[in-house]
Formats: sequence, structure tokens, C-alpha cells
Amino acid sequence: MKKQYIILGLLLASFQFAKAQFTLDGEFRPRTEYRHGFGNLIPDAADAGFGISTRARLNAGFMTDNYRVYISLQDVLVWGENRQILPYDQNNSFAIFQAWAEIKLGENTATKIGRQVLSYDDQRILGGLDWAQQGRNHDAALIKYKKDNFMLDVALAFNQDYSNPTGFVSAGTAYNTTGFFSYKTMQMLYMKQKWEKLTASLLLMNNGFQEFDANNAADGVSNLQTVGTHLKYKEGSFGFAANAYLQTGKRQGAVDVQGAYLLGLDASYKASAKVALGAGVEIISGNDGAAGETGAFFPLYGTNHKFNGFMDYFYVGNHANSIGLVDFHVSANFTLNKSSSLMLKALNFRGEQALASGEKSLGTEIDLVYKKKFKGYALVLGYSQMFASDGMYELKGITESAAAGSQNWAWAMLVIKPKFLGGK
Repeated sequence: MKKQYIILGLLLASFQFAKAQFTLDGEFRPRTEYRHGFGNLIPDAADAGFGISTRARLNAGFMTDNYRVYISLQDVLVWGENRQILPYDQNNSFAIFQAWAEIKLGENTATKIGRQVLSYDDQRILGGLDWAQQGRNHDAALIKYKKDNFMLDVALAFNQDYSNPTGFVSAGTAYNTTGFFSYKTMQMLYMKQKWEKLTASLLLMNNGFQEFDANNAADGVSNLQTVGTHLKYKEGSFGFAANAYLQTGKRQGAVDVQGAYLLGLDASYKASAKVALGAGVEIISGNDGAAGETGAFFPLYGTNHKFNGFMDYFYVGNHANSIGLVDFHVSANFTLNKSSSLMLKALNFRGEQALASGEKSLGTEIDLVYKKKFKGYALVLGYSQMFASDGMYELKGITESAAAGSQNWAWAMLVIKPKFLGGK
């Protein structure tokens, strides 16, 4: 009789597994970087930086007809960060990158709750920031609607950082995590409609930032609104993409934001099966210097490394309330063969506002990226060079004579994404 129960249990388990789908995959991504002017102008007297970091991820997914569950564990390891036989991770970088459940509410509607990536359009305002080894995520509840070529997402978040999970009610709801536009509350609405040649989206987002009084006690919330659209059009070998965003309200520090904007236009042309060309301009408003307010726009939670040069001189943990930016750029992508490609991009930077000296010219950056796919893994190599103008030295607070004559950055990255169970 016991054997019959065991067989019956195994059959039921097999039936359940057949109706569900379990996947287990991972990522191993070591990256070596030579930094001699990455993110900022390096002084001539300073030594170049060189190091290796590795991102390791383990991703598990489970899907049935009614729900999906996904968990992504990650650690970012800098080679040599831990001394020998250290019983703990000194860098404390192990984290749950994603942990969410998506529940089907109807034929076209679902809700996705938990830690997740919010990535839309070209990732200018909301993106996964996959270049950064740690990536970017949000703790949020998402209501999703999709039918045919129309989609609507509504996201809500209320963040808290209390240290005692059982005592947060009496302790209040002050949110002490600050910096990098860490928000206490977030409400977001995103709509997108696709037509034959045109795709248009609308983003409305409000972020609430915790404020503190002179005694460091919680003192209300500053709310910053971001609204805008992304348009994408394709006709034969030609393509166009445009961004238009406005910001108003109050940013961190209760600073009034008035008339802040981002405008971008990019054109692409497929010259042949192996050559794609691009050109564009992006204008981001800067601070006009008025006391207690700013006209500076910040792209918040996007994949900012993707824009304004790979050397990250602008809007990557920096340039948050500065002179803005005018970015003219041209690019060429070459498909060398079935497994390799080369990208070349040139960018010229100017301030949207003038510096104290009246100077606007900031410099020119050249970016090169080579990709080679192998069976089961890929190798990516990059090199960037910054040719700084007088305004860049003034902006970064270093004289030309004190800065190194060459400002450059080189990197090499190996990407392996094994599929352990499920998937293809």
C-alpha cells in the first residue's frame, strides 16, 4: 500500500512539474579596467587605476499558468578585497538583485510585486544599468496591462530602512537612506502604443524624497515630478528616435526645480548589411545659479552609462546640479563577421549653461567597443579617450598644467551565461 502512495505521489509531482516550468541559469562576468581619467580628469602626478571585478549571478524562475516567481542572487567580487581565510565577505556585496512574483489577474492584466528591474524605452529615465556590476533595481508593486500593441504599467513604491522589523510602527517612517536620488515614495505611470512604423510612449513619475530639519529629525517629503515621451520611427533603412522630458517640483534638499528639461534626437541609417551609421544631439538643462532653485535636469534612474560617453563624466553619480550638457554625437557600427562587431562613436560636449569664466566648450570623447562571440560565451573590449577643452578643466576643478596629458580608459570583459535547467 505504501508503494502505491509513493507512486501516486510521484505521478502527481510529475504532472505538476509538467504544467509548470522551472529555469535555473547564471552569469559569470569578470571585467578588467585600466583607469587613467575615467569619470574625472586625472592629475599628472597620480597613478592610473587598474583592477578586476567579477559579477556572479544565480537566477531561478518558476512559472505556472497563474503566476511566476523569480529570484536573482548576485555578488560583486573585487579581486583581492578579502584577506586570506577571512570568515566573511569584507565588501558585504552579496545581495538579492531581484525577488518578485507576478500574478495573473486576467487575460491581459497582471501584478508584479517585489524587487525588480524597471526598464523602459531606451532606458534614459528608467533602466537596468546592466553595465554596472551591481545593476539597478527597485522595490515596487507593478500593475501591468497589455493588449495587442498597447501596454500600460503603473508602479507604486514606499521605501523604508528601519533596523528593527518588529518595531517600525512606533519608530515612525523616517527614511534615512540618502544620496543618488534614493526615494522614499514613487508613483509611476507608463503607456506605450505601437503602430506599423511608429512607437510612442508616455512616462509620468513622482518621486518623494525624505527631508530633515536642523536636528536631523524627519521633516516632510520633497516631491519631484518627471514627465515626458519617447518616440521611435523606422522607414526602410532610416530610423529616428526622440526624447522629451520635463522636471518640476522639489528635488533632494528641498530645492525648487523649475523649467528643467531633456531633449534628444537621434537618426540612424543602415548603409549596408554590415554598416550602420548614427548621428544625434541631446540637450540637458543646467542650473542658472539662482538661489534656492535650479533649472538642472537629472535623468534619475536610467542607464546613464549608455549616454554622454562611456567614460562617465556626466550624470553617473556626478553633474547633478551643474551647467547641464549639450552632446553632439556620431557613430558607426560595423558587423565584421557572424560573430564579431566594432562600434566607433565620437561625442562633443558643451555646457548648456556657461561656466563662471563664460566658457561652454568641454571637450570631445572617442569610444571604441569590440565584441566577439564564441560558443557559449562572449568577449568584449573597449577603449575611450577624452580630449578635454578649457571648460572641462574648470568644471572638474583642475588646471590643464596639473592634469595628465592623456585621459583614457581601457577595459576587457568576459561574459558567460550558463543555462543549468530549463530554457534553451
